[in-house]
Amino acid sequence: MLRLKDTYPLFLFFLFACNGEEDKNMILNDPNWTQDSSSDMNAQFTAEEDEEIQLFLSTHPDWIMTETGTGLRYMIYSKSESTDTAKVGQTVTVDFEISLLNGDICYTSNSKGAESFIVEKSDIESGLHEGIQKMCVGDKAKFIIPSHAAHGLIGDTEKIPPLSPVIYDIELLKIENL
Repeated sequence: MLRLKDTYPLFLFFLFACNGEEDKNMILNDPNWTQDSSSDMNAQFTAEEDEEIQLFLSTHPDWIMTETGTGLRYMIYSKSESTDTAKVGQTVTVDFEISLLNGDICYTSNSKGAESFIVEKSDIESGLHEGIQKMCVGDKAKFIIPSHAAHGLIGDTEKIPPLSPVIYDIELLKIENL
């Protein structure tokens, strides 16, 4: 079955192949493309991606995940004694492994070292900001972040392809106030 996501590279080719101002205006002024067309395409991308995530989870029945309104799925699989969750404006330090639904590992703190960021104030995946606020120091969790809350239409241009949900296996090491 051909999915809308599979046509994405072709869509990009046609989008970027138009290099003249006249061509750009032709695309921007296409009378057949409307805001509703964009909304419909986005809804189809989201539905197909949700189906992929559900299929992935069906092969991992021990992953009992909670889904938020944004589509983030999370599971805290090792709970610490702490009850203080990470909050907006605090600096957190995490160990992590980022992979794709097919199992390919993209990044890991084993090679890059622990990473620190300011919750809701750093330029990283919005799904990571959302998920980290559900954790306490010492907690270990798995997040499945849909592409719109991860790297979106373009991916990260290195190891994460366009329109790809990502899986974080993450441990919250430290929370600091600024």
